[in-house]
Amino acid sequence: MSERGEGGGESRSAAVRSQLRSRSGEAEARIERGLGAPALVAIAAGAVASSLFFALGIVAKDALGLTPVAVAAAGAFLLLTVLSYLEASSLHPERGGASVFARHAFNELWSFVAGWAILLDFLIVMALGAVAVTGYLGVFWEPLRDTGPEILVAGAVLAWVALLNIRGQTADRYHLVLRVVLAAAVLAAAIVCLSLLEHHDLSALGDSVELGATPTWEGLALAAIVAGVALTGVESAAGLAGELRVGRRQLRRTVAVAVVGVFALYVGMALAAVLALPVVDGETALGTTYIEAPIVGVVTQLDPGWLAEGARYVVGAAGVVILVQAVNGQMLGVGRLAYSLGTNRQIPSLVSRLDSERGTPYVAIALAAAAAFALALSGDPEWLAGIFAFGATLAFALAHLSVVVLRYREPDRPRAFRVPLNVRVGRGSLPLPSVAGALIAGASWVAVVVLHEGARYVGGGWLLAGLAMYVIYRGAQGKSLTRRFTLPEAALREARPTAYGSILVPVFGGPLDDDIVGTAGRLAAEEAVDDEQEGTVLEAIWVFEMPLSLPIDARVPEERVAEARRALARAKEVGEEYEGVEVATAMVRGRTAGAAIVAEARRRGVEAIVLAAEAPTRIRGGAILGGRGIGSARFAGDFTRYVVEKAPCKVILTAPPADDAHETAEHRITPPPSSA
Repeated sequence: MSERGEGGGESRSAAVRSQLRSRSGEAEARIERGLGAPALVAIAAGAVASSLFFALGIVAKDALGLTPVAVAAAGAFLLLTVLSYLEASSLHPERGGASVFARHAFNELWSFVAGWAILLDFLIVMALGAVAVTGYLGVFWEPLRDTGPEILVAGAVLAWVALLNIRGQTADRYHLVLRVVLAAAVLAAAIVCLSLLEHHDLSALGDSVELGATPTWEGLALAAIVAGVALTGVESAAGLAGELRVGRRQLRRTVAVAVVGVFALYVGMALAAVLALPVVDGETALGTTYIEAPIVGVVTQLDPGWLAEGARYVVGAAGVVILVQAVNGQMLGVGRLAYSLGTNRQIPSLVSRLDSERGTPYVAIALAAAAAFALALSGDPEWLAGIFAFGATLAFALAHLSVVVLRYREPDRPRAFRVPLNVRVGRGSLPLPSVAGALIAGASWVAVVVLHEGARYVGGGWLLAGLAMYVIYRGAQGKSLTRRFTLPEAALREARPTAYGSILVPVFGGPLDDDIVGTAGRLAAEEAVDDEQEGTVLEAIWVFEMPLSLPIDARVPEERVAEARRALARAKEVGEEYEGVEVATAMVRGRTAGAAIVAEARRRGVEAIVLAAEAPTRIRGGAILGGRGIGSARFAGDFTRYVVEKAPCKVILTAPPADDAHETAEHRITPPPSSA
């Protein structure tokens, strides 16, 4: 006997609150997946370290004697941005960074704007890094700094990085990158100390400053914005969301050490650089002779001469390695962002096509390498940096705003990290650092558009071209510009796995329901894509276990019915986020949940059952006794084994994390209380 469920009626916030409990352990599980703190530090710190090797000269050209001030301002904004990204990534651990945050806070159109803007930044930083490599290679052979060899080297670096990312990278590689980053940090710290010991006359630095003239207000503002080039590392690291294995305390410790260390090193190097190569007649050699290799310029001023010469070669070699790693980190961000945009139908599927064996977006990577090479042909680092500022400030403004909005749209959703310094406003809390970050980024974007011609025309053209592509693509698909439409990963692969036409999904009101329905939704969406038809049905059911002491048709308490309706409504909401999937809901009765599920699968003629497998009992007597015995060899508990052995179709199992197994079992099968 079955009773049809109700698919709507509950608001999104109510459904979220009923499904997601505010428990620190559950929140922490949202970011405990596979990679650890080393990967997080390697990606983020790699970009920051590389910015010392190529961005410092660009900043010094405009900021002159106030270069340390411009860098300090960028460091303060870095802290605000890291805080916002951490909260948003722990709230929605998906690939895509600012694009993902904007999707959940606003809609798909703003999500695309954020993603498209940060994609421009990835390309600019790859171009800057590839060109800067020749500045450091020139230490070993001067002709490499000429235009012809410079372009050849930049092309070779981009081609190598593209090949590396198409082939795919393992988590072990991040440990190598981290070692490189740490070595570069130690080297930079040594250079700062040696340089400051020799050049420490701060009065000379102050004498070179005449605000409004050297530097100009416009130059100082642009320099501070460009100094934020290191922030692209935050976006690249955010692409790892969903694969991180970092506990709450470890996360905070990692962030504190990384931000404080980066701030001290970045500002220290800026101070050492302008003291070693001071401003003379309104310019510094950092922004002219050594604009592509500023650290080389710093060490050339060391005494005695043999120390300067030896340091030049060490810095030259280190610069090449760290810049290549930085370009690689940006390309990694491109791949993850392309995947996110492709699966959400924001860019054509052809662009985000995945390799059938390695699962890497090889088309997007190849196009990104070609675009970065075209940008590198300009040979003007300052012009490229201005365009970078256009995309970065826009994306970061949306990221900060997303955190603020999500505090009100999803106030009860668990967060492994919360931005500190909050003020209670209305029904939610307002994170002051995120508000400040949004205001600063927004004002910076306006300043860049007004003050930098290249950013205004090239950045504006990039944004308009992207919006035109998005509108045309969505229009050709007959899709709304603001609603989310997803493609399964298999639809982006050259070879697609077998899909299923009809799927039964039992839900139990537990924390894993979203994952179970999501798995079934992806399978159902694959079928819809393969058959090029709409309306694939996913059948979500709730089982009422009726004890033998009651008739099978006995009245079920209203609170149990209400719980079932909430779970089914949430299943419908999650399932229908997938392209071409419709979710039908029902409540069924049975003496045991396993028998009821098998009976429904047989009656409905489904092709597959997607089920959350409970952990096996530790002995035949049950898990309560806490021992280990014959039953420990089983892959799952009695309920799961019954469905697998008796089902008339394939059974697809999803296993909860070990720490959640007991809780999942508690939520799964709870007989209703006796009723008249």
